[in-house]
Amino acid sequence: MGQQRTVATTLASAVTERIGASLAGVDAELARRYPGDPGTRQPVHTVYVPADALTAGTPRSWGDQALAALDAHAPDAGAFAAVLGIPGDLAGPVHARVRAKLEREPVEDLRIDFEDGYGPRPDDEEDAAAARAAELVARACADGTATPYVGIRMKCLEAAVRDRGIRTLDVFLTGLMDAGGLPDGLVLTLPKVSYAEQVTAMAGLAGEFEKARGLEHGRLRFEIQVETTQAVLGADGRATVARMIDAAGGRVTSLHYGTFDYSAACGVGAAHQSLAHPAADHAKAVMQVAAAGTGVRLSDGSTNVLPVGPTPRVHDAWRLHHRLVRRSLERAYYQGWDMHPGHLPTRYAAVYAFYREGLEATAARLAAYVARSGGEVLDEPATARALSGHLLRGLDCGAVDAAEVAGLTGLSRADLDRLAGRAG
Repeated sequence: MGQQRTVATTLASAVTERIGASLAGVDAELARRYPGDPGTRQPVHTVYVPADALTAGTPRSWGDQALAALDAHAPDAGAFAAVLGIPGDLAGPVHARVRAKLEREPVEDLRIDFEDGYGPRPDDEEDAAAARAAELVARACADGTATPYVGIRMKCLEAAVRDRGIRTLDVFLTGLMDAGGLPDGLVLTLPKVSYAEQVTAMAGLAGEFEKARGLEHGRLRFEIQVETTQAVLGADGRATVARMIDAAGGRVTSLHYGTFDYSAACGVGAAHQSLAHPAADHAKAVMQVAAAGTGVRLSDGSTNVLPVGPTPRVHDAWRLHHRLVRRSLERAYYQGWDMHPGHLPTRYAAVYAFYREGLEATAARLAAYVARSGGEVLDEPATARALSGHLLRGLDCGAVDAAEVAGLTGLSRADLDRLAGRAG
C-alpha cells in the first residue's frame, strides 16, 4: 500500500464551522420548503361530476360509455391509431392497454363538484347532496369499488359563498367520519383562490376539524385551483402562488389550472380559451416554478370540446384532446381534467404512448448511468432522477409493467425510487 499523501490547506477548521453555523437556518428552510417528490402515485386525470349527477355506478358508467365510443368510432387498434396518429409499433399495445384500463379502472381521481358544475342551490338541498356524497364514497370504499382518489370541490372562500362552502365541507367530512373514517385517497379541492390568506383559512379549517374529530395534525390536505389572475401575480407584483404553497403549512397536495375561469379573467375570447393559449402557458409556468421541489404537484386543465355526434366530429374532438394531453405531458404537467366519458380513450392513449415510446432508449440510458458504462449521452444525477421518475410514472399509470422495466434496466421499483429521490 502506498504512503498516504498529506494535502495542504489554508483555512482553519473554525472557518468551516462558522460558515456552517451561519447557514444552519438556510439548511433548515430548504429542508422544510423543498422536501422533494412525495413518492406517491399521481393520478393522470381528475374527473369532475356534479354532485346531483353522482351515483354509485358513475365510474363504471364512464368506463362503459368510453368503451362504447371506441366500439362505435374506432373499433380496432388500427382504426384508433389512424385517428390519433399513433405509430404502428405502438398501435396494438396502446389500444390493448386502453381497453384494459377502461374495463378495470376507468377513473383514477373522481371529484364530486359542489362549485360551478353544481351551482347555487337551497341550503337544505346542498346539505342533503353533501351527506349523500359522503354515503356513496364511504360505501364505495367499503365494497372496493371506489376510485383510487376521490373527494369534493367545495365552493370557494369568497364572501358570497364562504359559509356555504365551509358547511358543505363539514357535512361531507362529518359523514365520512361517522361512516367509519376518511379514505386514504381523499382529495379536497379549494377553487377560485386569489389571496394567500384564503389558503391560510382553509388550512385553519382543516386543523379545526382534525382537533374536533381526534385526527392527527396534517391528516386533511387539499389542492388549490389556480383560476384567478391574482393567484398568479398579486397586486404587489409578487408571484402569489408561491405564497399560497407556504401559507398552507404543508397541507397543499397540488395546483390545478382552471382553463376557462383564468382565460376569461385575462380577457381571452371564448373561441380562443384553451389550455394551449399563451396566457395559460404563462400561468402554468409560474405554477411550475413555484411548486418545484416542494412536493406539490401540478395538474393542467381541460377542453370543453366534447367527442359526441357523428364519427367525423368525434374524431376531430379526439384528435384535439389527444394533442392537448400530449402537449401537457411534454411540458411536465402529468395530470389534467376530463369532462366527458368520451375523453377517457384519448387520455389513456396519449398517456400510454408517451411512456411507451422510447422506453428502451430511456431504460438503456438509466442502466448505463447506474453501471457507469457511458453511452451516447453523458447523463448526470439530475437526468437520472428524471429518467427514473419517467419510468415510475409509467408504472403507476399502467403504461409499462414492472417486469418489463426490470428486464430492460435490471432495476427494481425500490431502485427507481432511490434514483428518483423518492421516499419509496
